[in-house]
Amino acid sequence: MMKRVFFVNQPWTEARPPKSGDSIGIWSDRISKYLVEYCSVIYYGKVIEDDERKLGNLLNYRKSKVEYKEIPWNLDNRLKLLTKIATKIDGFVGSLPYFASKKFHWGYGWQIAKDIDSQQSDYNLVHIHNHSQFIEPIRKYNTSAKIIIHMHCEWLNRLDREAIAKRLAKVDLVISCSDYITNKIKQRFPQYAAICKTVNNGVDANYFVPSIGCRTNQTAPQLLFVGRISPEKGIHDLIDAFIKVTVKYPQAVLRIIGSHIVVAKEFLFDLQPEPEVQALRYFYSVDYLEYLKSLVPPHLTSQVIFQEGMLQQQLLPYYQQADVVINPSLSEAFGMSLVEAMATATPVVATTIGGMTEIVDNGVNGLLTAPGNTIELSEAICSIIDNPQKAQAMGKAGRSKVLRRYSWQKIADSLMDCYADIGVNLRSNVTEKTVA
Repeated sequence: MMKRVFFVNQPWTEARPPKSGDSIGIWSDRISKYLVEYCSVIYYGKVIEDDERKLGNLLNYRKSKVEYKEIPWNLDNRLKLLTKIATKIDGFVGSLPYFASKKFHWGYGWQIAKDIDSQQSDYNLVHIHNHSQFIEPIRKYNTSAKIIIHMHCEWLNRLDREAIAKRLAKVDLVISCSDYITNKIKQRFPQYAAICKTVNNGVDANYFVPSIGCRTNQTAPQLLFVGRISPEKGIHDLIDAFIKVTVKYPQAVLRIIGSHIVVAKEFLFDLQPEPEVQALRYFYSVDYLEYLKSLVPPHLTSQVIFQEGMLQQQLLPYYQQADVVINPSLSEAFGMSLVEAMATATPVVATTIGGMTEIVDNGVNGLLTAPGNTIELSEAICSIIDNPQKAQAMGKAGRSKVLRRYSWQKIADSLMDCYADIGVNLRSNVTEKTVA
């Protein structure tokens, strides 16, 4: 029997294997490569806008047996003026902010809904990332499809409850990247608790591996942060903590790797009332990257290194050379840099925020600190640097946990189990072929 999985990525994700940065696109791409052994996989994204088009690439193309299908933005571009008006007219988008309303990238969702409808098979699974507004048009044109909404953020927990409940009534499965998100959805929508599951993000544990030999000279500890340069990531707290670390380790180096992409105020600040998030108000009125640089004392400017975001494959040597990887985030659904670091047997320090408490077993593979507490953060960093044997044991424990829980094979297996729970057993395809 023909089975198809359709990954509906966010409208700004390009329809090709991601080159960098887009964690959701990376998730869909990596998982697709496992699922194609059991079913047909279509990966939706926006039209590619670079020199590849000049080289004559087809609109839709296959690579590694996954079909990457481009959805033009022409229709949504024509609605740009309406978009600007919509954000200013009270009540135009109803009880939801514009980015969560059905008018946001309506053309993208509608085209995908129609395309899926044209590809009928015995079983269609439509896997939508984050944007619940695409549920309605897809369900309208695909009444028998199994629809999954996959959350990598807190939107379902924060947006208007009644409006979101109407959308969840049309889905078969709700997946979240961490138990933190899953449990909050269950608490808010107890009527849908039975269809809420957790499927974590993953890491290529065959590529992200420990370094061969010893790490860098302990007289010059290497500290590493990997992630967006955005206020909720708490990098300002990390710099303050680093200054404290240099009192004990004057030669220490802090490397900050990430693109300067500040999360839109309406996506985060306007939705989360937690004091640690609301305390970020000031940073929306300044250039955050320049502010961070201004925090570094003149005598430490050569020891705080800012680097642009890079491809995942390029990150490996930085993780391997680091003595400790830190995520001081004030809002975090999962914590991808922690898992990547643990895969390389590097100890980690994180805050007790969101999904990071599920990744870091305090005192085992890393340390957890209170959000915004720079004294506690600096002490945790120093305690790892102080004790190389303890750091090595933490690194080994982290690597072991990655192999148990976060390899892409484990994530794909977990996802297929969730699909089976709603009546679509992808593995049965292989069984049927074997019997035949």
